[in-house]
Amino acid sequence: MAGFTESIRNIWKIEELRQRVLYTLGLLVVYRLGTYVTLPGVDAHILAEVNRQAGTNNLFGLIDLFVGGAFSQAGIFALGIMPYITASIIIQLMGAVVPYFQKLQREGEEGRRKITQLTRYLTVGITALQAVGYAINLRYGATGQAIVVSPAFFMLIAVIVLTAGTVFVMWLGERITENGIGNGISLIIMVSIIAFLPQAVYNEFTLKDNLFIVLLELAVFVVITAGVVLVTQGTRRIPVQYAKRVVGRRVYGGVTQYLPLRVNAAGVMPIIFAQSIMFVPATIATFFPGSDFMQQFGSFFSDISGWGYSSLFFLLVVFFTYFYTAIAVNPREMADTLKRQGGFIPGVRPGKQTSEFIDTILTRITLPGAIFLGIVAIIPAFAMRAGVTAGFAHFFGGTSLLIIVGVMLDTLQQIESHLLMRHYEGFMKGSRVRGRRF
Repeated sequence: MAGFTESIRNIWKIEELRQRVLYTLGLLVVYRLGTYVTLPGVDAHILAEVNRQAGTNNLFGLIDLFVGGAFSQAGIFALGIMPYITASIIIQLMGAVVPYFQKLQREGEEGRRKITQLTRYLTVGITALQAVGYAINLRYGATGQAIVVSPAFFMLIAVIVLTAGTVFVMWLGERITENGIGNGISLIIMVSIIAFLPQAVYNEFTLKDNLFIVLLELAVFVVITAGVVLVTQGTRRIPVQYAKRVVGRRVYGGVTQYLPLRVNAAGVMPIIFAQSIMFVPATIATFFPGSDFMQQFGSFFSDISGWGYSSLFFLLVVFFTYFYTAIAVNPREMADTLKRQGGFIPGVRPGKQTSEFIDTILTRITLPGAIFLGIVAIIPAFAMRAGVTAGFAHFFGGTSLLIIVGVMLDTLQQIESHLLMRHYEGFMKGSRVRGRRF
């Protein structure tokens, strides 16, 4: 505890780091305040009464979790940052198959700026489309009685305000990433999720008569969290030998270092990608309120405790783990870098064989990581079937826990790097949180 307190003091001693932390907290407060601003034409009191009679054991309850309650409250940030995530997925998929996007990826900083611009444009289009579906569901669903203006005017103003709200949230995330600490988009999602945690724990205590059961649930929650941290930080270290070089009177190289390959190199992105894809069918179904087939289709993707939903979600998480790992880690580039620096893996020839060796190890260690992520992703469904309340079950595993753990570790590591650059002891002194060896 003393070390943690000392680290907090060190953060405030560094002016740049202090300003970044305060800037980040300030923008996150702005975002949280925006989630309580209701759309024009909606009676917030009637809407709150309708929501009290509805359950959270569906996809809409999960969406509400990602936007900090703005979805159920018909807030101006009701769609949150998820349209931007969906747009990013589409752009990355096109980068793997479309030559134009592949060319942009090879153009360095200029190409990245162009990709960012296209992602923003696509975000606006996706948000407008989802805003139409959200407005239709709000107007013609059980919440329709809360609409106090004409349907045409409400549809128009809702699409404009919801689109502007998502664009503003996207801007906040980019500003946090650029001038604050941590990844802004991820922090916004994490803050939205954590906002539900105190109420979820309180409800679990008040609704359960057996204190032993609640304590058992909390113990399992701690074990699952520890497992997620373990896998998130787990690495496979490959020994790398550097040849001796004589430069002037100095001898360089001749030492053994390690090339760390993370068990979960994709981090939290597979779970976000998979969840974004699962949102799409339910959104499409809202465009056809009179079609029985589309309503059944939407119900399949809304029942997060159903076996069909859980199975598909598991497969998507495994797929995106491999997909994002293939994008984030390039064995050929790593092999070329080692060759240029005079490094080699003992027993493996430099060049193509090194690339194949790294790719083989990466494929093997990604498999257990992907399966673990898939299992954790569907734990809330099993928790609900075991009697855990839906609100707390979302934190029992799944997307919520993975995002919280991943984002917190990433943010702490960025703070750690700032502290170590200025010769301060960081949060991770005496621990192995930077990466466990497997």
